[in-house]
Amino acid sequence: MRDEDLDWEIYHALIGGKFRTEADLAGCGYDPGLVEASLCRLERYLLIERRGGGLRALSLPESILLCQARNEEDSPLVIENGVIRVKRAEERKGR
Repeated sequence: MRDEDLDWEIYHALIGGKFRTEADLAGCGYDPGLVEASLCRLERYLLIERRGGGLRALSLPESILLCQARNEEDSPLVIENGVIRVKRAEERKGR
């Protein structure tokens, strides 16, 4: 199976509510290493969030906000551990 196909299946299983934890995915019949690689890709693409062993698909607004915070140097926002906050003045100046 291609990586993209596995990512698609796992993502759609998450948005369909089939899986809620990584342990749920362990019983799905896929190689655990392939599942871990897929989850890493889905996180990197800002499609899912893993926190405390739990999995959830990000909403479109969450995904867009995370993308902006990650890629725009002049963004006034930073996201740390799921908390959105405004950057301090010294952080915005690059100090």
